[in-house]
Amino acid sequence: MIKPRAAVSWSGGKDSYLALDRAAGSFDVRALITMFTEDGTRSRSHGLRPEVLARQARLLNLPLVSGRGSWETYEKEFKRHLRELARSGFSHVIFGDIFLDEHKAWVERVCSECSLQAVEPLWEEPTTELLREFLATGAQARIVATKAALLDEKWLGTNLCKEMLSTFETLGVDACGERGEYHTLVFTSPRMSSPLELREIARLMHDGYWMLDLKLD
Repeated sequence: MIKPRAAVSWSGGKDSYLALDRAAGSFDVRALITMFTEDGTRSRSHGLRPEVLARQARLLNLPLVSGRGSWETYEKEFKRHLRELARSGFSHVIFGDIFLDEHKAWVERVCSECSLQAVEPLWEEPTTELLREFLATGAQARIVATKAALLDEKWLGTNLCKEMLSTFETLGVDACGERGEYHTLVFTSPRMSSPLELREIARLMHDGYWMLDLKLD
């Protein structure tokens, strides 16, 4: 049976990784797609440098399709790349949304308008169980951004573990950070040919978030 060709909307974090891991059984995943700021210096989702995500993609043996745009031009540029994927034989795009209805409606619309089908493998599943499943895959992820009002600077650079679940619950933080409480970067996994070696450059405050600035080691 021929699997449908798919790309993964890629943040570099645990949710997009788990969506990839789940989808790989049913789809022929051939690419990752990430949107960056208009000047191309940071990813729109997690504020990561492009060379970090490019190296991560190489370690996953998948090409990274990179787009650039302001928030005003984001949809136009994202759709331009989706149409290119459709012309290249892709039929589906995998997303790691869990319970953000507005975003799910948006991705379904833009994919449909580009002759692609959106797939949401994690949709409406309990986030505590999803975090446990991510850890059970053997992948490891580091916290690279936190909403400062909920998680202070000391969380930056820490590795996700199941022991964090009770602390997240006490702090009112969703287990997967699905409301934007925190973002992660996967730095090693069974799907990667070797670990992603990084070094910390700085810790920055931007729009109410602590951000970990990482470069390739």
